[in-house]
Amino acid sequence: MSTQPVVAAVDGSDDSLRALEWAVDAARRRAAPLRVVHVRQYAAWGQPEVLAAGPPAPEEDPVLDLVRARLAGRTGLPAVEFVALDGAPGALLPELGTTAQLLVLGSRGRGGFASLLLGSNSLAAARDAECPVVVVPRPGRGAGTGTDTPAVTDRPAGTDEAGPFVVVGLNVDSPDEATLAHAFDEAALRDARLRIVAAYPWPPQTWMLPGEMPAPQIDQGAVEHESRTLARGCLAPHRERHPEVVTELLVLPGDAAGHLVAASENAELVVVGRHRRRLLAPARMMGSVTQAVLLHAAGPVAVVPPAPPEE
Repeated sequence: MSTQPVVAAVDGSDDSLRALEWAVDAARRRAAPLRVVHVRQYAAWGQPEVLAAGPPAPEEDPVLDLVRARLAGRTGLPAVEFVALDGAPGALLPELGTTAQLLVLGSRGRGGFASLLLGSNSLAAARDAECPVVVVPRPGRGAGTGTDTPAVTDRPAGTDEAGPFVVVGLNVDSPDEATLAHAFDEAALRDARLRIVAAYPWPPQTWMLPGEMPAPQIDQGAVEHESRTLARGCLAPHRERHPEVVTELLVLPGDAAGHLVAASENAELVVVGRHRRRLLAPARMMGSVTQAVLLHAAGPVAVVPPAPPEE
Protein backbone atom coordinates (compact mmCIF):
# COMPACT_ATOMS: atom_id res chain seq x y z
CA MET A 1 0.00 0.00 0.00
CA SER A 2 1.22 3.49 -0.80
CA THR A 3 2.92 5.46 1.96
CA GLN A 4 1.36 8.67 0.70
CA PRO A 5 -0.87 10.23 3.36
CA VAL A 6 -4.61 10.28 3.70
CA VAL A 7 -5.52 13.98 3.69
CA ALA A 8 -8.42 15.34 5.74
CA ALA A 9 -9.54 18.87 4.86
CA VAL A 10 -10.99 20.65 7.90
CA ASP A 11 -12.47 24.08 8.58
CA GLY A 12 -13.90 23.57 12.07
CA SER A 13 -17.43 22.77 10.86
CA ASP A 14 -19.28 19.67 12.03
CA ASP A 15 -19.18 18.38 8.45
CA SER A 16 -15.41 18.58 8.32
CA LEU A 17 -15.01 16.95 11.74
CA ARG A 18 -17.11 14.00 10.56
CA ALA A 19 -14.84 13.78 7.54
CA LEU A 20 -11.84 13.87 9.89
CA GLU A 21 -13.12 10.81 11.75
CA TRP A 22 -13.62 8.98 8.45
CA ALA A 23 -10.08 9.92 7.39
CA VAL A 24 -8.59 8.71 10.69
CA ASP A 25 -10.19 5.32 10.16
CA ALA A 26 -9.09 5.21 6.49
CA ALA A 27 -5.48 6.04 7.39
CA ARG A 28 -5.46 3.38 10.11
CA ARG A 29 -6.79 0.74 7.70
CA ARG A 30 -4.12 1.65 5.15
CA ALA A 31 -1.29 1.93 7.70
CA ALA A 32 -0.75 5.39 6.20
CA PRO A 33 0.02 8.75 7.79
CA LEU A 34 -2.77 11.29 8.23
CA ARG A 35 -2.35 14.88 7.07
CA VAL A 36 -4.86 17.35 8.49
CA VAL A 37 -5.09 20.49 6.35
CA HIS A 38 -6.89 23.76 7.01
CA VAL A 39 -7.12 26.14 4.06
CA ARG A 40 -7.54 29.63 5.50
CA GLN A 41 -9.33 32.10 3.29
CA TYR A 42 -8.76 35.75 4.14
CA ALA A 43 -10.27 38.71 2.31
CA ALA A 44 -7.26 40.85 3.06
CA TRP A 45 -8.29 43.51 0.56
CA GLY A 46 -11.33 44.22 2.70
CA GLN A 47 -9.54 44.03 6.05
CA PRO A 48 -6.63 46.46 6.32
CA GLU A 49 -5.57 45.04 9.68
CA VAL A 50 -5.22 41.57 8.17
CA LEU A 51 -3.28 42.97 5.24
CA ALA A 52 -0.92 44.73 7.63
CA ALA A 53 -0.41 41.86 10.09
CA GLY A 54 -0.70 38.92 7.72
CA PRO A 55 -2.47 35.66 8.50
CA PRO A 56 -1.68 33.90 11.78
CA ALA A 57 1.12 31.36 11.90
CA PRO A 58 0.19 27.68 11.58
CA GLU A 59 0.80 27.08 15.26
CA GLU A 60 -1.81 29.75 16.04
CA ASP A 61 -4.48 28.23 13.83
CA PRO A 62 -7.62 27.74 16.00
CA VAL A 63 -9.11 25.12 13.65
CA LEU A 64 -6.00 22.94 13.85
CA ASP A 65 -5.94 23.49 17.63
CA LEU A 66 -9.50 22.15 17.73
CA VAL A 67 -8.45 19.04 15.83
CA ARG A 68 -5.38 18.52 18.04
CA ALA A 69 -7.60 18.65 21.11
CA ARG A 70 -10.08 16.25 19.50
CA LEU A 71 -7.38 13.69 18.75
CA ALA A 72 -5.39 14.14 21.98
CA GLY A 73 -5.10 11.02 24.08
CA ARG A 74 -6.40 8.59 21.47
CA THR A 75 -4.61 5.31 21.11
CA GLY A 76 -3.83 3.60 17.84
CA LEU A 77 -3.70 6.81 15.83
CA PRO A 78 -1.60 6.92 12.67
CA ALA A 79 1.19 9.46 12.42
CA VAL A 80 -0.54 12.85 12.17
CA GLU A 81 0.74 16.01 10.47
CA PHE A 82 -0.99 19.39 10.70
CA VAL A 83 -0.78 21.87 7.81
CA ALA A 84 -2.24 25.35 7.41
CA LEU A 85 -2.48 26.90 3.94
CA ASP A 86 -3.61 30.37 2.92
CA GLY A 87 -5.68 30.94 -0.20
CA ALA A 88 -8.87 29.99 -1.97
CA PRO A 89 -10.10 26.52 -0.86
CA GLY A 90 -11.66 25.80 -4.23
CA ALA A 91 -8.23 26.11 -5.84
CA LEU A 92 -6.00 24.66 -3.12
CA LEU A 93 -8.06 21.65 -2.04
CA PRO A 94 -7.77 19.84 -5.41
CA GLU A 95 -4.00 20.43 -5.37
CA LEU A 96 -3.73 18.41 -2.15
CA GLY A 97 -4.50 15.31 -4.20
CA THR A 98 -1.14 15.46 -5.99
CA THR A 99 0.66 14.12 -2.91
CA ALA A 100 -2.14 12.07 -1.31
CA GLN A 101 -3.56 8.60 -1.79
CA LEU A 102 -6.95 9.81 -0.59
CA LEU A 103 -8.55 13.20 0.05
CA VAL A 104 -11.45 13.30 2.53
CA LEU A 105 -13.75 16.25 3.20
CA GLY A 106 -17.28 17.03 4.32
CA SER A 107 -20.14 17.69 1.95
CA ARG A 108 -20.30 21.32 3.08
CA GLY A 109 -18.10 23.69 5.02
CA ARG A 110 -18.76 26.88 6.92
CA GLY A 111 -19.43 29.00 3.85
CA GLY A 112 -22.23 28.93 1.31
CA PHE A 113 -25.95 28.51 1.72
CA ALA A 114 -27.38 26.19 4.35
CA SER A 115 -29.79 24.68 1.83
CA LEU A 116 -27.03 23.38 -0.46
CA LEU A 117 -26.55 19.61 -0.44
CA LEU A 118 -22.99 19.90 -1.72
CA GLY A 119 -20.62 22.82 -1.24
CA SER A 120 -18.63 24.34 -4.11
CA ASN A 121 -15.29 23.39 -2.53
CA SER A 122 -16.30 19.74 -2.17
CA LEU A 123 -17.48 19.73 -5.78
CA ALA A 124 -14.23 21.30 -6.99
CA ALA A 125 -12.12 18.75 -5.11
CA ALA A 126 -14.15 15.79 -6.38
CA ARG A 127 -13.94 17.11 -9.94
CA ASP A 128 -10.29 18.19 -10.08
CA ALA A 129 -8.15 16.26 -7.58
CA GLU A 130 -5.67 13.73 -8.94
CA CYS A 131 -6.43 11.17 -6.22
CA PRO A 132 -9.74 9.60 -5.14
CA VAL A 133 -11.88 12.04 -3.15
CA VAL A 134 -14.27 10.88 -0.41
CA VAL A 135 -17.15 13.22 0.42
CA VAL A 136 -18.79 12.49 3.78
CA PRO A 137 -22.42 13.70 3.96
CA ARG A 138 -24.37 14.85 6.97
CA PRO A 139 -25.99 12.06 9.00
CA GLY A 140 -29.61 11.20 8.44
CA ARG A 141 -29.62 12.01 4.75
CA GLY A 142 -31.85 9.31 3.28
CA ALA A 143 -31.56 8.13 -0.26
CA GLY A 144 -35.01 9.47 -1.08
CA THR A 145 -35.11 8.37 -4.72
CA GLY A 146 -38.30 6.37 -4.65
CA THR A 147 -36.31 3.46 -6.08
CA ASP A 148 -36.35 0.32 -3.97
CA THR A 149 -33.15 -1.69 -3.77
CA PRO A 150 -33.96 -4.90 -5.65
CA ALA A 151 -32.95 -8.38 -4.65
CA VAL A 152 -29.25 -9.03 -5.16
CA THR A 153 -28.26 -11.50 -7.85
CA ASP A 154 -25.03 -13.41 -8.46
CA ARG A 155 -24.37 -13.79 -4.74
CA PRO A 156 -22.32 -16.91 -3.94
CA ALA A 157 -24.36 -19.65 -2.31
CA GLY A 158 -24.23 -19.64 1.47
CA THR A 159 -23.10 -16.00 1.68
CA ASP A 160 -24.46 -14.08 4.65
CA GLU A 161 -26.43 -10.98 3.62
CA ALA A 162 -25.61 -9.22 6.88
CA GLY A 163 -22.46 -7.25 7.50
CA PRO A 164 -20.73 -4.30 5.85
CA PHE A 165 -20.80 -3.75 2.11
CA VAL A 166 -19.38 -1.34 -0.45
CA VAL A 167 -21.26 -0.26 -3.58
CA VAL A 168 -19.74 0.51 -6.98
CA GLY A 169 -21.29 1.55 -10.27
CA LEU A 170 -20.31 -0.27 -13.46
CA ASN A 171 -20.94 0.96 -16.99
CA VAL A 172 -20.61 -2.23 -19.03
CA ASP A 173 -20.24 -0.26 -22.28
CA SER A 174 -17.29 1.74 -20.95
CA PRO A 175 -15.93 0.18 -17.75
CA ASP A 176 -13.63 2.32 -15.61
CA GLU A 177 -10.86 0.05 -14.38
CA ALA A 178 -9.58 2.58 -11.83
CA THR A 179 -13.03 2.80 -10.21
CA LEU A 180 -13.42 -0.98 -10.05
CA ALA A 181 -9.91 -1.40 -8.63
CA HIS A 182 -10.58 1.19 -5.92
CA ALA A 183 -13.89 -0.45 -4.99
CA PHE A 184 -12.31 -3.90 -4.67
CA ASP A 185 -9.45 -2.43 -2.59
CA GLU A 186 -11.91 -0.69 -0.25
CA ALA A 187 -13.98 -3.84 0.18
CA ALA A 188 -10.83 -5.81 1.00
CA LEU A 189 -9.65 -3.20 3.52
CA ARG A 190 -13.05 -3.25 5.24
CA ASP A 191 -13.61 -7.01 5.04
CA ALA A 192 -16.86 -6.07 3.30
CA ARG A 193 -18.95 -7.45 0.46
CA LEU A 194 -18.83 -5.56 -2.82
CA ARG A 195 -22.17 -4.83 -4.47
CA ILE A 196 -21.79 -3.97 -8.16
CA VAL A 197 -24.65 -2.05 -9.80
CA ALA A 198 -24.76 -2.34 -13.59
CA ALA A 199 -27.71 -0.47 -15.11
CA TYR A 200 -28.82 -0.70 -18.73
CA PRO A 201 -31.10 1.85 -20.42
CA TRP A 202 -34.72 0.75 -20.48
CA PRO A 203 -37.11 1.32 -22.12
CA PRO A 204 -34.97 2.01 -25.23
CA GLN A 205 -35.35 5.42 -26.84
CA THR A 206 -36.18 5.25 -30.53
CA TRP A 207 -36.51 8.13 -32.99
CA MET A 208 -38.47 7.81 -36.23
CA LEU A 209 -38.70 10.08 -39.23
CA PRO A 210 -42.05 10.48 -40.97
CA GLY A 211 -42.72 7.45 -43.16
CA GLU A 212 -40.14 5.22 -41.47
CA MET A 213 -41.00 1.71 -40.41
CA PRO A 214 -40.88 1.11 -36.65
CA ALA A 215 -37.83 -0.72 -35.38
CA PRO A 216 -38.28 -4.35 -34.35
CA GLN A 217 -39.17 -5.00 -30.73
CA ILE A 218 -36.18 -5.35 -28.42
CA ASP A 219 -36.20 -8.27 -26.01
CA GLN A 220 -35.46 -6.94 -22.52
CA GLY A 221 -34.35 -10.36 -21.35
CA ALA A 222 -31.72 -10.47 -24.08
CA VAL A 223 -30.47 -6.99 -23.17
CA GLU A 224 -30.20 -7.97 -19.51
CA HIS A 225 -28.40 -11.20 -20.37
CA GLU A 226 -25.90 -9.35 -22.57
CA SER A 227 -25.32 -6.73 -19.86
CA ARG A 228 -24.73 -9.44 -17.27
CA THR A 229 -22.27 -11.25 -19.54
CA LEU A 230 -20.34 -8.03 -20.19
CA ALA A 231 -20.35 -7.17 -16.47
CA ARG A 232 -18.92 -10.55 -15.51
CA GLY A 233 -16.17 -10.09 -18.06
CA CYS A 234 -15.29 -6.66 -16.65
CA LEU A 235 -15.18 -8.03 -13.10
CA ALA A 236 -13.15 -11.17 -13.82
CA PRO A 237 -9.62 -9.70 -13.46
CA HIS A 238 -10.57 -7.82 -10.29
CA ARG A 239 -12.16 -10.92 -8.75
CA GLU A 240 -8.96 -12.81 -9.56
CA ARG A 241 -6.86 -10.11 -7.88
CA HIS A 242 -9.11 -10.07 -4.79
CA PRO A 243 -10.46 -13.63 -4.35
CA GLU A 244 -11.27 -12.86 -0.72
CA VAL A 245 -13.86 -10.21 -1.66
CA VAL A 246 -17.41 -11.53 -1.92
CA THR A 247 -19.14 -9.83 -4.85
CA GLU A 248 -22.82 -9.30 -5.61
CA LEU A 249 -23.87 -8.24 -9.09
CA LEU A 250 -27.10 -6.35 -9.76
CA VAL A 251 -28.03 -5.88 -13.42
CA LEU A 252 -30.94 -3.44 -13.47
CA PRO A 253 -33.03 -1.56 -16.02
CA GLY A 254 -33.32 2.19 -15.99
CA ASP A 255 -31.59 5.05 -14.22
CA ALA A 256 -28.09 4.23 -12.96
CA ALA A 257 -28.03 7.17 -10.54
CA GLY A 258 -31.31 6.17 -8.91
CA HIS A 259 -30.17 2.58 -8.42
CA LEU A 260 -26.83 3.66 -6.93
CA VAL A 261 -28.47 6.12 -4.53
CA ALA A 262 -30.99 3.46 -3.45
CA ALA A 263 -28.14 0.98 -2.91
CA SER A 264 -26.29 3.53 -0.75
CA GLU A 265 -28.62 2.91 2.20
CA ASN A 266 -26.47 1.35 4.96
CA ALA A 267 -23.45 1.07 2.63
CA GLU A 268 -20.02 1.82 4.09
CA LEU A 269 -19.03 3.58 0.88
CA VAL A 270 -20.31 4.20 -2.64
CA VAL A 271 -17.60 4.28 -5.33
CA VAL A 272 -18.20 6.12 -8.60
CA GLY A 273 -15.94 7.22 -11.43
CA ARG A 274 -15.26 10.67 -12.70
CA HIS A 275 -15.57 11.53 -16.38
CA ARG A 276 -12.76 10.78 -18.79
CA ARG A 277 -11.50 13.75 -20.75
CA ARG A 278 -12.78 13.83 -24.29
CA LEU A 279 -11.18 15.34 -27.37
CA LEU A 280 -13.78 18.09 -27.68
CA ALA A 281 -14.12 18.58 -23.90
CA PRO A 282 -10.57 18.47 -22.49
CA ALA A 283 -11.46 20.08 -19.15
CA ARG A 284 -12.04 17.87 -16.13
CA MET A 285 -15.70 17.21 -15.53
CA MET A 286 -18.09 14.93 -13.69
CA GLY A 287 -20.93 12.99 -15.23
CA SER A 288 -24.55 13.43 -14.24
CA VAL A 289 -24.63 10.06 -12.47
CA THR A 290 -21.65 10.97 -10.28
CA GLN A 291 -23.14 14.36 -9.41
CA ALA A 292 -26.50 12.81 -8.52
CA VAL A 293 -24.83 10.26 -6.25
CA LEU A 294 -22.78 12.98 -4.54
CA LEU A 295 -25.94 14.99 -3.93
CA HIS A 296 -28.24 12.24 -2.70
CA ALA A 297 -26.33 9.18 -1.45
CA ALA A 298 -27.05 8.25 2.15
CA GLY A 299 -23.39 7.62 3.01
CA PRO A 300 -19.83 8.54 2.04
CA VAL A 301 -19.05 8.68 -1.69
CA ALA A 302 -15.63 8.10 -3.26
CA VAL A 303 -15.08 9.79 -6.62
CA VAL A 304 -12.22 8.10 -8.48
CA PRO A 305 -10.34 9.87 -11.27
CA PRO A 306 -9.70 7.84 -14.42
CA ALA A 307 -6.35 6.18 -14.86
CA PRO A 308 -4.00 8.23 -17.04
CA PRO A 309 -4.08 7.12 -20.67
CA GLU A 310 -1.38 4.73 -21.80
CA GLU A 311 1.38 6.22 -23.89
